[in-house]
Amino acid sequence: MDSLYIVIPAYNEEENISELIEEWYPVIEKHNGNGRSRLLIVDDGSRDKTAKIIESKFEDKPLLEMLQKKNGGHGSAVIEGYKYAISRKPDFIFQTDSDRQTLPSEFEYFWKLRRKYDAIIGKRSGRQDGSSRVLISNILRFLILMIFRRNVLDANTPYRLMRRSALREALSYIDKNEKIPNVMISIVFAKERRRVLYKKITFRPRQGGKNSIDIRKITELGIGSVKRFLKLKRKLSYR
Repeated sequence: MDSLYIVIPAYNEEENISELIEEWYPVIEKHNGNGRSRLLIVDDGSRDKTAKIIESKFEDKPLLEMLQKKNGGHGSAVIEGYKYAISRKPDFIFQTDSDRQTLPSEFEYFWKLRRKYDAIIGKRSGRQDGSSRVLISNILRFLILMIFRRNVLDANTPYRLMRRSALREALSYIDKNEKIPNVMISIVFAKERRRVLYKKITFRPRQGGKNSIDIRKITELGIGSVKRFLKLKRKLSYR
């Protein structure tokens, strides 16, 4: 039976975290990998009650884990969550975010196809998170096409199921302080011609709480991505 780690970074999500766990825990119970699977919440130095709420769930949810770290931003939380999960050697690793914009009900399609692909990544359809964010995603797609000559449909989607071995190799190209690791992982998959399927998913508005990444930060990430893309391109060329 294949094992699974679901990695979810969280920062100041006291309004969302309880519902998030209740929504995703049945998924990890169903795919428990003979007890080896885990729902892993990466607490990125939250200053509210996020950690306490997670801890309150441990007693009746034995497949729930929390990894706590100093606040370093979404990117560092994703990377640390991936590395921790890889060290536990599950067969597959899935990542989504804590804002509850994605649906656990759409996970089963991904799981059924897991052995046919190195990664199955969501393509956000009818996005409800604002036109500015859609614009940034389109700009990233254009830059990836120009720099890497690869048409990556939705590079930064926080809904991705990956083979542990494929993710481990992709992370070897990526700096530990990378701010947009999922974008970089998508690029590596495309350049290395990994077997990747993009599947349409629902993408709702944030379901509660406040987004810690505002449009200013998103724009700064987009502007700075060119330099990071060129650095990644050199790494891919040298290996």
